[in-house]
Amino acid sequence: MSSAMSNIDIVQPLWDLSTFTGRLKHYFWITDPRTCFATDEELDRAKELYQSVKAGTIPQNTTIDQIHYAKKLYESAFHPDSGEKQNVFGRMSFQMPGGMAITGAMLQWYKTTTGVVFWQWVNQSFNALVNYTNRNANSSLSTTQLGVAYVSATTSALVAAVGYKAYLQKRATPLFQRYVPFVAVAAANCINIPLMRQNELIHGIGIEDENGNVVGSSRLAAAKGIAQVVTSRIAMCAPGMLILPVIMERLEQYQSFRRIAILHAPFQVLVVGCFLTVMVPTACALFPQKAELSTSVMKLVEPEFYEEMCKKNERVPELVYFNKGL
Repeated sequence: MSSAMSNIDIVQPLWDLSTFTGRLKHYFWITDPRTCFATDEELDRAKELYQSVKAGTIPQNTTIDQIHYAKKLYESAFHPDSGEKQNVFGRMSFQMPGGMAITGAMLQWYKTTTGVVFWQWVNQSFNALVNYTNRNANSSLSTTQLGVAYVSATTSALVAAVGYKAYLQKRATPLFQRYVPFVAVAAANCINIPLMRQNELIHGIGIEDENGNVVGSSRLAAAKGIAQVVTSRIAMCAPGMLILPVIMERLEQYQSFRRIAILHAPFQVLVVGCFLTVMVPTACALFPQKAELSTSVMKLVEPEFYEEMCKKNERVPELVYFNKGL
């Protein structure tokens, strides 16, 4: 075994995640939709190799490419906090295929109230699964809390969509009416994600020092992480949902395009897929996964958590770190 192989730290990212460019490369790699097709056996083998290399034992005849691929599968399919295998439909690598189908449908069938209600319900069901799958796993939710979060987010999306649609029907051009789905999605994200992660806001999430040692918990860290995730999720869908309506409005001026109405839905799904291929990793890369928080701000905003941290630790670090979720 070469010295380079023996010194591999599989936990460390392949790129510098302190820079946007490094995070962008990382998330293009991790959110590769092809990883969704990996079988459970492949994922279990990847986890076994990952943990083996992490423990310092590299199986004989293992190549560096195999180690990197195992790392890719492990980090795309297993939760970073708990190590549990994630539901395939809730993984970030499924955001492109799942999101393109649902978003394309929302943009196509926005004219009828029935279409708006059905596809917003489908979208919020999908979002609830994604939000739950990518939560900070150190904070669990009861079945009741999950139900309340799901119903609240779905209701908010439907109220925003139907209300905005009714408001615009007699006041705006057809182009602006095409933005009904985006308004509903943005509003629901602002409700769905905080509710799905409400325990983090109530009890706080674990915070660590620069060496990875847990030094306490913080509600402020939870609020910061959730705010960043909401921003990323809206940014993820914004280009497709804001630009595609303009494209469709222009194309529908041509009689030849209007004649092939049966292809409008597949066309929108395909275009949304192109946007999401770029925007899923870009939105994930907007903020560092390991977010930081100044303890001086904690002392000012949440003194009770700061004092608890001081009691447990001889030295209070200037900065603490936490997993913001995705």
